[in-house]
Amino acid sequence: MRTTEALDPLSPSCQTRRRLSLSMGAALALGALGGCKLETETSAALGEARALSPHDAASGASAGSASAPASAPASAPASAPAFADVSVPSRLYQAHDLDWQDLMRQRAVPVRLYLPAGRAEAPGLPLLLFSHGLGGSRRGYSYLGAYLASQGVASLHVQHVGSDRGLWTGNPFSLVGRLQDAAKESEALNRVADVRFALDQLLASEFGERIDPQRIAAAGHSYGANTTMLLVGARVQRQGQVLPLLEPRIKAAILISAPPFYGESDLAPILQDVRIPSLHITATQDVIQVPGYYSAAEDRIKVFEAMGGPSKALAVFEGGSHSIFTDRSGTGGVSLNPKVKVATRELSLAFLDHVFVGRKEGLSRWNARYGALLQRWQPAAGMV
Repeated sequence: MRTTEALDPLSPSCQTRRRLSLSMGAALALGALGGCKLETETSAALGEARALSPHDAASGASAGSASAPASAPASAPASAPAFADVSVPSRLYQAHDLDWQDLMRQRAVPVRLYLPAGRAEAPGLPLLLFSHGLGGSRRGYSYLGAYLASQGVASLHVQHVGSDRGLWTGNPFSLVGRLQDAAKESEALNRVADVRFALDQLLASEFGERIDPQRIAAAGHSYGANTTMLLVGARVQRQGQVLPLLEPRIKAAILISAPPFYGESDLAPILQDVRIPSLHITATQDVIQVPGYYSAAEDRIKVFEAMGGPSKALAVFEGGSHSIFTDRSGTGGVSLNPKVKVATRELSLAFLDHVFVGRKEGLSRWNARYGALLQRWQPAAGMV
């Protein structure tokens, strides 16, 4: 298996580079799009794979005096509002930016930890580990982290310094080289090590006593979904030996816009050993398209189908885009964008509720509430 290209470099950060020339855009595609199929004809439009800038306006650390939500994930509301509000009141969560150093690898591992507000002494919180897409940061996907914390789920967003927003700084003419480095196998493996290190640090920190080590899940978008798959059992072989990437403390996975493994026509041998419950989230227009490369929305479905284990669910939103799941507003439709975000975070909560608490009604109620947004909903047997 070639993990060098088992990555999708799309992230919420490329918008700042939209003014690069078309020739540089084509070179970017050649150097960075590991999760896409090579096309014989060059696309004339960047489409939704255009570089998108990260949203760094997430609220800072703030604690409120509101009554604490239960430590177990709550069930989804019974009826959908007429509009979608992505914001989360700052009084309901805390956001802590922590700057850790992995001395063994001489690598910084910045994180943002979202916690429920007003529950400084409450133990036993479920934990979600989140990995961003290429060019992202710990402040991205705040709509998910802040919401989960407001509902009693801790969320640790890990920043991968070899493939984070730092790619977009510096000489624009060396951008292609930076992106090529970020797509190398060494960085793919470092991202896995980042998440494992961050988990170790969190559990050993002052916040560790608040976390239930038996209720840990991992999630990621795009490149981060690949990182998550490697953490939960995707097989990587070198010299006939399977690399020890599996993190056994992770009990569930949420894969958003998961790209295929480049150069691998048969995903089953790679993903069949993933046995933990998994939730796959995508959209019918979740297309990766840049000059010279193309990955159809159906590729996300192939990842779902190849995933091992009987406990896997799939949600496919009608319309949307690859970047609709980032913090960036408007992509995939001005009206649809916030609705998909709200539905995504409530689905994630209901899934964690099912896995860690055993409640089934949350997923059924979620489908009843958001079914009109879906092209396909396929829960695992026993989930509803």
